[in-house]
Amino acid sequence: MLQRSAGTALGSAGRKVMRHIVVRWAAACLAALCAVAATAGPVETLHTKHASLGPQLASNAFHQPLVLESTEASGDLQGDVYAVVEHPFNAVERALQGMNVWCDILILHLNVKQCKSSGSNLDLSVGKKFDQPAADAYQVSFLYQLAAATPDYLRVQLSAKEGPMGTSNYRILLEATPLDSRRSFIHMSYAYASGFAARMAMQAYLATVGRSKVGFSVVGKRSDGSPEYVGNVRGVIERNTMRYYLAIDAYLDSMALPPAQQQEKRLRDWYGATERYRQQLHEMEEADYMAMKRKEIARQQAS
Repeated sequence: MLQRSAGTALGSAGRKVMRHIVVRWAAACLAALCAVAATAGPVETLHTKHASLGPQLASNAFHQPLVLESTEASGDLQGDVYAVVEHPFNAVERALQGMNVWCDILILHLNVKQCKSSGSNLDLSVGKKFDQPAADAYQVSFLYQLAAATPDYLRVQLSAKEGPMGTSNYRILLEATPLDSRRSFIHMSYAYASGFAARMAMQAYLATVGRSKVGFSVVGKRSDGSPEYVGNVRGVIERNTMRYYLAIDAYLDSMALPPAQQQEKRLRDWYGATERYRQQLHEMEEADYMAMKRKEIARQQAS
């Protein structure tokens, strides 16, 4: 009986020791994994994201290798586009550096009436979706930063402390890395924070002219089986994120042409790309958009 009790006690103690060892081993492994994740560079992070999005990039409602995500938290709105582009990385890296480049990109957006570089800032006039004098638009000054430009990674950041109608903390981020000799993986992010005045203005917009507008994320199905798209402020951030990404894409595609032909190609390509998502992005007819933007660009170049 004594021997059996001793054996039982010894076995129980042994199991406790083994459990303790296993727990400590698991904790050590988790810490090691966390350390690896924490020290992963931006290139590795982008490639990990590309791998995780593989199925979505291969099959989606955009009919191209593109994924759009959006978040809303405590008044902070953010949209992210991840896309594979048919451009070698060295071409992407050369094309997307420089303040004047970003003025040429941003002016394609309906709401950007003018963009001028001043020191390390891009001064934008942001207005309505129709022909409007730049002086009547809101003025937003973005700090331009070329944060990284290496043989396998590009990072451009635009940031503005204040925006129109009580918005703040604007961030536009562009990251890119090569996938192979002819393709690159791009991450473009657009984000800002809304204060009380901005939220009130947005509620008024969503209750009137914006009430039927939607984003891209599917949040359910309607009774007829058609997709139900996200609305409200997430719909707004998704539409504008997509517009800015399509401007980047149009700019890249224009680089193969002689400089004198690039502007017209960018305008037509941007408008054509937005019309592929007419339910979300249609605002005006092509002739009206082209006339408005030609006028705005001419004004921008003359200033």
